[in-house]
Amino acid sequence: MTRKAYASFALLIVGVIALAIFSIVYPSGSSQLNWQFAAAALTALLILAFFFQFESPSFGSKHVAIIALLATLSSALRIPFAPLPNFQPCTFLIICSGYVFGPVPGFMIGAMTAVVSNFFLGQGPWTVYQMLAWGIIGCASSFLSSLNPGRGPLAVFGILCGFLFGFLMNIYVWLYFSHPLTLRTLLVVETASFWFDLSHASANAIFLYLFGPRLVTILERYRKRFGWVRSSGMSSRPAS
Repeated sequence: MTRKAYASFALLIVGVIALAIFSIVYPSGSSQLNWQFAAAALTALLILAFFFQFESPSFGSKHVAIIALLATLSSALRIPFAPLPNFQPCTFLIICSGYVFGPVPGFMIGAMTAVVSNFFLGQGPWTVYQMLAWGIIGCASSFLSSLNPGRGPLAVFGILCGFLFGFLMNIYVWLYFSHPLTLRTLLVVETASFWFDLSHASANAIFLYLFGPRLVTILERYRKRFGWVRSSGMSSRPAS
């Protein structure tokens, strides 16, 4: 394991320990604002852990250019669909990118999608949660490479990712707009967002079923052309 990997895991451990201490000192009923800060800080630490991995020497200028291009394209795909509640093709591109290029590039493409597109749709405290949600989806999609799924399994995975994204974003809504912070209020928030999450999941399923295999094939060609060796771990490396 590299030094950057150790640093990443150290960040996560520190964040989890800090959050555990915070939960003891400040129970949920006593200070909702403090819980908002604690959750945002832990989310930022999780994102920084992946950014540390991205700065590995394994990622050359060509790799960075591909990641930046895919993140920009994913952001551009999100903007025209903004009037449709949660029906957006950007998650489909993030899933295919993580599938082909690996966990860290997948996370970076997902995280940057939120940052870039929100320059047009509006930045706010929700951006960091969107970065984490789409980043986790991009990272998790890398495990599809060992399964080589067809259209049907890809669509099912897209449905799961749609509801995962909704669950993580609902945590943000719960922390910032619900009081008290209880299991009951969390269930209310999750239930209220079901149709929005279903819209997102449906978009993922449709785009992945219709265009997923073709896009994966195209991205695989670029990956091989640039000598990108996909890794199932926390890094990718150029071909020697």
